[in-house]
Amino acid sequence: MADIVRMPALTGAEADMVDEYLNCVDCLGRSNPARVDDTYAALVAAQKLAAHAARLRDALTLMFERGEREIHTGTLGRTLRLLDAGRRATRVAPPP
Repeated sequence: MADIVRMPALTGAEADMVDEYLNCVDCLGRSNPARVDDTYAALVAAQKLAAHAARLRDALTLMFERGEREIHTGTLGRTLRLLDAGRRATRVAPPP
């Protein structure tokens, strides 16, 4: 029987933070000048990045306003690993 991988329990704001962080990473990868060939595609990615960064800011603002002063790096790190953030982040770095 396959192991069931369970996503850690997150608040709504934490889940939004993770989602928007990953969206920002994806947009940065799509606009990476060392990896993109098309100016228009990079422009669209940069425009989306601005919108996702604003939503990331809003999620963090909500957490702060609710009194969530600590980011639980262990839990959120596990969540990012489950969502394949490491692979997604490789597109942000310059190619080898």
